[in-house]
Amino acid sequence: MGELWARLFYGKVFRMAKRRKKITKLQKIKKILGRMLATFIANGLATIGAGTLIGVDILSAVLLAGTLGCVKVAEDIARAYLDDGVLTMDEIDEVFSQFDRRKKT
Repeated sequence: MGELWARLFYGKVFRMAKRRKKITKLQKIKKILGRMLATFIANGLATIGAGTLIGVDILSAVLLAGTLGCVKVAEDIARAYLDDGVLTMDEIDEVFSQFDRRKKT
């Protein structure tokens, strides 16, 4: 009898853990902006060395690379929204996972 209750309880806990918590539009916007800032920084810092090797001003190289990364993210998010008019967290995670070098897609 105890094993049955354990299966029911743990099954319910695992099902609840798999569900994503519903978040508001403002929370989505904050999450997107924060991740876009991280994308800007990651892309900008990655080009400092390359910019100096070819003689481009460091600030210009960082701003260009960071801006291009953010524009690509914004484009992919817009395309995900155009598909069905709804932007889910799974779609947002998929867009940002393209820019995370550690994740394998």
